[in-house]
Amino acid sequence: MDPPHKYEETLMGITVGKEAWEQRTSLTTYKIFDPLTIESKKAATVVLMLNSPEEEILAKACEAIYRFALKGEENKATLLELGAVEPLTKLLTHEDKIVRRNATMIFGILASNNDVKKLLRELDVMNSVIAQLAPEEEVVIHEFASLCLANMSAEYTSKVQIFEHGGLEPLIRLLASPDPDVKKNSIECIYNLAQDFQCRATLQELNAVPPILDLLKSEYPVIQLLALKTLSVITNDKEARTMLRDNQGMDHLIKILETKELNDLHIEALSVIANCLEDMDTLALIQQTGGLKKLLSFAENSTIPDIQKNAAKAITKAASDPENRKLFHEQEVEKCLVALLGSENDGTKIAASQAISAMSENSGSKEFFNNQGIPQLIQSLRSDSEEVREAAALALANLTTCNTANAKNTRTDTLRNTVLPAIWILFSPGKLTHKTHHHNIAAAEADGIEPLINILSSKRDGAIANAATVLANMAMQEPLRVNIQSHDVMHALISPLRSANTVVQSKAALMVAATACDVEARTELRNSGGLEPLVELLRSKNDEVRRHASWAVMVCASDELMAVELCRLGALDILEEVNLSVSRKNKFSEAAYHKLLNNYVSLKYSLTGYLSSSNIISDGFYDYGRINPGTKLMPLKDLCLQEPTDLRAVLLVNSKSDVSPPPSMEDKSSDIGYGRSISSSSSLRRASREKTNTGFGSPTEDKSEPTSGRNTAVSKSATKEKGSRKGRGKKEEEKVKEEEEVAVAPKLTGEGSLDKEWYPPSDPDFCVYVYEVTKSIFPITNIKEQIEALAKYVAEKMGGKVSKEKLPDFSWELHISELKFQLKSNVVPIGLIKKGIFYHRALLFKALADKIGIGCSLVRGEYGRAWNEVKLMNESRKGLIGAFPPPEVYIVDLMFHPGGLMKLKSKEADLYRYL
Repeated sequence: MDPPHKYEETLMGITVGKEAWEQRTSLTTYKIFDPLTIESKKAATVVLMLNSPEEEILAKACEAIYRFALKGEENKATLLELGAVEPLTKLLTHEDKIVRRNATMIFGILASNNDVKKLLRELDVMNSVIAQLAPEEEVVIHEFASLCLANMSAEYTSKVQIFEHGGLEPLIRLLASPDPDVKKNSIECIYNLAQDFQCRATLQELNAVPPILDLLKSEYPVIQLLALKTLSVITNDKEARTMLRDNQGMDHLIKILETKELNDLHIEALSVIANCLEDMDTLALIQQTGGLKKLLSFAENSTIPDIQKNAAKAITKAASDPENRKLFHEQEVEKCLVALLGSENDGTKIAASQAISAMSENSGSKEFFNNQGIPQLIQSLRSDSEEVREAAALALANLTTCNTANAKNTRTDTLRNTVLPAIWILFSPGKLTHKTHHHNIAAAEADGIEPLINILSSKRDGAIANAATVLANMAMQEPLRVNIQSHDVMHALISPLRSANTVVQSKAALMVAATACDVEARTELRNSGGLEPLVELLRSKNDEVRRHASWAVMVCASDELMAVELCRLGALDILEEVNLSVSRKNKFSEAAYHKLLNNYVSLKYSLTGYLSSSNIISDGFYDYGRINPGTKLMPLKDLCLQEPTDLRAVLLVNSKSDVSPPPSMEDKSSDIGYGRSISSSSSLRRASREKTNTGFGSPTEDKSEPTSGRNTAVSKSATKEKGSRKGRGKKEEEKVKEEEEVAVAPKLTGEGSLDKEWYPPSDPDFCVYVYEVTKSIFPITNIKEQIEALAKYVAEKMGGKVSKEKLPDFSWELHISELKFQLKSNVVPIGLIKKGIFYHRALLFKALADKIGIGCSLVRGEYGRAWNEVKLMNESRKGLIGAFPPPEVYIVDLMFHPGGLMKLKSKEADLYRYL
């Protein structure tokens, strides 16, 4: 065999023998390498040399590839394309030390390429690389092996491989290496691995904190920075914080902050301190050694925004613990935070606001911020930055909300000393004393309200939720609530109520509950279209949203008009469904359901067949009859506009008269229905005027008003006289005039303006009833006598006493049918009924009893039965000493023996109710 030197040639600085030369010669004939540059063609030849059995050739080939790879990412990609990676991996375990070293150096460089990383993971070479970290290996091998691992550890899959192959222990050992590059690569790799919680736990087991702390003494800033970043990650765990404290780590960190020359490390040092301050023992240690004051002074006086921001973040983290908050308060941390609020840097403002939010859980801190800091927070509400506004609103939300301790005590003085000052400052910023809380605030300028309402239209859900919380807290005070309402707040709440974010939905509903406390606000909410989204929130799967929405519905249902509208939108049906679910119902959903029914008495009676003594029948009440759950109760107006049918008559209670029409509109009630004409309404109004002059409430009769019985006769004779005038006393031209008006009336009611002014049909007879019972029965001082007198009065108005034997002959059905025909409607005012049975009389009794303050219930039975229940004290117990027994329940007889009282649990009462 010819000696190698016979074929020697220099190739990329390497003297090669015959075998390599022949391989190179053959390569030049391959077209695949034609596009390659001359240098790349040489590299391709060198890559083929990696298969050489000659150690010298392998070492020199690796050296050449290393120099080639150093020139840039393009060359690394070329080596990957030439297939250099796989043969190089085999050289990592080569017996020759130089070959192994050179191969390791190549991987240290190549591993920065993402495609190379991917291939190395597939080839599973991690174990071979980690093996190069052994103590007996050269420093150069340590350097490039750790560099390779540092590059690889940037990706999650590689982290797992390094951890599973036991890479942490040798890396920690190399932190004590004399070579700074080895230290840098090792700590960088450890930093990447520490992002995983399993690796952090292993680092603690391997006692990694002391060698990492030693790196803070390094003269190389990059090593110090990586050490601080690593500590910042691992001190998220309590055990690591304890290890750092036990190894005097806080002293090192404070010294870094005190050293101006190390200002490039201050931000990361503060990040580590922030974690450590979460530990009460560490915080106490810093406080005892004076480090806490230094820290606060450093943060307040620093001119570097990131340092101030990180200092505030440190306080925020630590303030999550109540004991830490107490210690911070003792060190007057609030002054530092207020100073940071004045920063021009948005990041600092955000961090300071968040710290104030955390510290406001401490009552002492809250009191401090009530006097200082709120004006700056209000100013932040006007910032151009959405994040700044959100953070400021969060701080204000916490400041205006009672903390846990005060929430248990609702005394006035507690509220005044905790929540109220912050709320009043929001209303009118400035220095306040307790006396100023009661000043006339009508002229005060609401500096905090307008920007808070503006935030409700923010694009950030957190900002909206926080602003709504503040406004809800402020609305606890009536003067502030009035001022909030004056800023069109109900319209501003529509968008938050429609939000897809459950937190925003919850806070918006809570704000509705806080602000919809009066009729004007509820009307504005309804007119703005806010009831629909509010009702939809009752369906929410989120417990808090459903609870707050139920609360808001309960508040909104405080008057009949709103209760009717909410029921129309399905609120009652949804609440009924919610309350059937054990997991979804809550106290507010149950309360809202009952509130809706109690303020929509007509629906309650139709649904439940029962009205308690607290369910007052007011004007506009109507008894439609029994309806099934889930069935919609038609509005009274729609019922009035319907033609009469064979269905049960709808009984109306109304003692009010609508606006009188022009005098030319004459009475024609017998000729046209009131639901569709003006003249019919006028007939009832005129009858009311003829009998009572002014109708319900304030009749202007002669002082010598006759008794109840004579009143009845007068009203009857008036009715007869009126009918007589209609039948005989009209002139011909008057009849023609009336006919013309009746013909025109339907056209007029079609006009939009008149349709808007629709009123329930008036009931002049019922107006008289109210006046008479108010004058003759109301003055009776004995409640039993009142009930008996009212029962007799009702029976007299409804056809008198009817014996059980003659009940089938009591032709009340014909009478009702005639009324429906005359009125051209199914709706019949209760006062027009002169022949009534159980359910007519019971309704009239309840309606009149409510007018004069007699407590009674109304119960619907089967087959047209209904009755009233009253509670009376046992007469035999009068004058006895001791606790009073509960009152007894009686049923009022309105049919067979009017005025009779039957004990509820008696045979006589059962016969009255059921037979």
